[in-house]
Amino acid sequence: MTLSFQSALLPSMLAISLALSACQDASVPTDANLESADTNVSTADADIVNNNATLAKASEMSAEEQMIENLARYRWTLLDIDDKSGGPVITTLVDIKNQVMLSFKQNQGHNTLNYGVGCNTMSAGYELKGHTLTTEDSMSTKMLCENLNKAENRLDTLMQGTSELSVTEGDNPVLTQVTSNAVTLTWKGRLTSQAKYNSKGETVFWAVNANETVCSDNSLEMCLQVKPVTYNDQGIKVSEGKWSAFNGEIDGYEHDGKHDEVLRLQRYQLDSDKVSEGEEYAYVLDAVIESSVVE
Repeated sequence: MTLSFQSALLPSMLAISLALSACQDASVPTDANLESADTNVSTADADIVNNNATLAKASEMSAEEQMIENLARYRWTLLDIDDKSGGPVITTLVDIKNQVMLSFKQNQGHNTLNYGVGCNTMSAGYELKGHTLTTEDSMSTKMLCENLNKAENRLDTLMQGTSELSVTEGDNPVLTQVTSNAVTLTWKGRLTSQAKYNSKGETVFWAVNANETVCSDNSLEMCLQVKPVTYNDQGIKVSEGKWSAFNGEIDGYEHDGKHDEVLRLQRYQLDSDKVSEGEEYAYVLDAVIESSVVE
């Protein structure tokens, strides 16, 4: 009887032992499980830290800093000017409004206002409190502007002292500036190349021939004829490349077919999703540094 009882009991005890073992395996984490859990927690923590850092940066920017950052993304062209004080109509600026420019620069925490009428560039440090712009005394290059002198002096006077700013948002923002003597300047904004291409441009120099050339063999389309030019640190030309056809566009440049010219350009690397066939860079005119009439 004893042997028979033990024989019957052993399978039951074995089953209970296996069940307890299974419960123990399921409830006790292994080293691999712990490492996986730690990794998941670390990833989640990193995401939280990154999100908090982004939120903290946004919250740390004052309303003035956000407005300055936005203004600096655009180059502003005069759209209209109105004198509410009852003074004489400011025709000197109205007549050339398409070449009256304003830009807000940021450099190592120092804010600078640049403006001009197409001759000298005038610069002044500025401070923005709320919507009140206060500018310091201006500095200027010293080129003779002949018929632009009067307009240039008038613009410089208007930009001095304090003025109130307001700006509309959107792809084509409008900046309204009311000066302390009740003159209202309205500016239209255009994204700077750096903001547009989300990168800093590389300076390159191109010679452009007055005569265009065919874009390629068996093509009737005409293209600019260009060649690279290299200058040393002293501004002396040291080398020139070979002429080639350029079938892209140079933003801000108009070819008249009458002048051989040397252009200073800003070249921007295009994002891969914006690159079309044969287009790796965008080119923006910085300045025409040489120009000669072709007879």
